[in-house]
Amino acid sequence: MTARAYIVEGTNARSVTREEATASLGKASFVWIHFDQCDETTEAWLAGPGGLGHLVVGAMVATETRPRMDAIDDGVLVNLRGLDHEAAGNPDLLSSIRLWAAKGRLFSVTRRDLSALDAVEAGLKSGAVHDPGDFVSTLASAITAELDPDVAALGDTLDDCEEAVGRRGVLSMRRVIARVRSKSIAYRRFVAPQRSALDKLGNLRGDWLDDEDRAHLNEAADRAARMAEELEAIRERSALLHEQLTDLRAETIDTRSLVISVVAMIFLPLTFLTGLLGMNVAGIPYAEAPWAFWGVVAFCVVIAVAVGGYFIRAHWFR
Repeated sequence: MTARAYIVEGTNARSVTREEATASLGKASFVWIHFDQCDETTEAWLAGPGGLGHLVVGAMVATETRPRMDAIDDGVLVNLRGLDHEAAGNPDLLSSIRLWAAKGRLFSVTRRDLSALDAVEAGLKSGAVHDPGDFVSTLASAITAELDPDVAALGDTLDDCEEAVGRRGVLSMRRVIARVRSKSIAYRRFVAPQRSALDKLGNLRGDWLDDEDRAHLNEAADRAARMAEELEAIRERSALLHEQLTDLRAETIDTRSLVISVVAMIFLPLTFLTGLLGMNVAGIPYAEAPWAFWGVVAFCVVIAVAVGGYFIRAHWFR
């Protein structure tokens, strides 16, 4: 994972080492230091030069997290979830980023690099991000913007499945629906509380958040709320579609069983007749008659047509 550290003066941001950034804390207008959670020095730095309390440090390096926002002392602890560069290897689908933001400084910790950090870094270099409020609002907006197409794609996949019901194989479609449902549940697990965290952060009163930052955070919270609602709808639609496919599969099996039963009923009297005439005993009528074989065949055909006609008139084939 890439380590990052920036010192910002006005609209001018420059990438520096962690040591330089540490020395600039309290002097530069804004300092951002990014840490790797797997780095053994991260916890010691946060508790030492970072000046964070044990409660905040524990939350920053915790193994399992969920989106949250807590105002503590002069800063705020924020946990968010977003897509990372190696989403395929992440069992949670969304990776965690933990932030400690206060006036003039922001510390972030991740186990995997979030894709949204690239947008934040681009904002720093362009001068659009010059304080903690800009950083958090840009990060939140980038996370929701990246996640939105994925959620929309899940809905589109489900739309295609609904249109293809009856035309595609039930088994293959059930697999697609199961993947969509599983992914929507995994996303909603973090999107719903993330919406609450962003909403609380947007309403936070702090000297490092201005009105524009709050507007961006509220917009990100609204977008997260819409995604949470969409994910809930996808989950319910997936369950309904799964039930529909199960009923369709049961109906198909019943139809095939009915056809097999009708065929068996047609051949049952024929089997009895041929078995009776095929006994190796004396006294079978017309055994020596030259027309006997074709007579028995004609009689079997008549019986088969009669039984088949009965089932047709009884509407068994509807």
